[in-house]
Amino acid sequence: MVTIPLHCPHCQSEILVRNGHALNGKQLYRCRSCGRQSRENPTPHAYPKARREEILSAYQERSRLRGLTRTFGVSRTTVSLWIKKKVAQLPPFSTTVLAPDPEDAASCTLELDELWSFVLKKVNQIWVWIALCRKTRQVVAYALGDRSAKTCQRLWEAIPQGYLQGHCFTDFWVAYSAVISDEQHTAVGKETGETAHVERWNNTLRQRLARFIRMTLSFSKSVIMHEACLLLFLHRYNRERAILLM
Repeated sequence: MVTIPLHCPHCQSEILVRNGHALNGKQLYRCRSCGRQSRENPTPHAYPKARREEILSAYQERSRLRGLTRTFGVSRTTVSLWIKKKVAQLPPFSTTVLAPDPEDAASCTLELDELWSFVLKKVNQIWVWIALCRKTRQVVAYALGDRSAKTCQRLWEAIPQGYLQGHCFTDFWVAYSAVISDEQHTAVGKETGETAHVERWNNTLRQRLARFIRMTLSFSKSVIMHEACLLLFLHRYNRERAILLM
């Protein structure tokens, strides 16, 4: 009789104890060294990389996590894990932003706006602050928080250096005038059309991600997941805009 020793796939330790069974009947083991769980004779990934990317793309087209379960048969917990892992592997957000032309003032003109959202329940308001380049339509910076000047300051500090000298158009919310100097800031109403591009972008976000719709049963249960889904969308959006401008 040949005995095949069991090893923890995470730390290679042999100190394993039985820890129940999986839904398919396979024995589960818990490693006493690292505390992580594994199963007997694990199968390869049920979803190849191409399939996972397809499901994540479908998620960014207003499909809800439960909707993905019905469509693809994948657990919403699994999709949430994919999203977090993919966001952790993303390059810095600034790398997706095209540099402005120093000889073209219009290339660094920005439109700023804030978008209402919530986490877990509507009393937990999370405002999404966006700085959009008027010429490229790329999102050059974002910030999540309340609607105070403190969050507006974080948005301003996140704007790449090349855009900081550009002129900014916003609505009449007082936080903007408290952060941006009068020389490069103009507060306008929606009827002027000066913030039409960023207002339209807000609609794009709401159309793409179900958790950002005003009246919806889809919502984030944590701020971490809320920002992860937003950041994943922003990277994809900026890359698509950059390709169109080539």
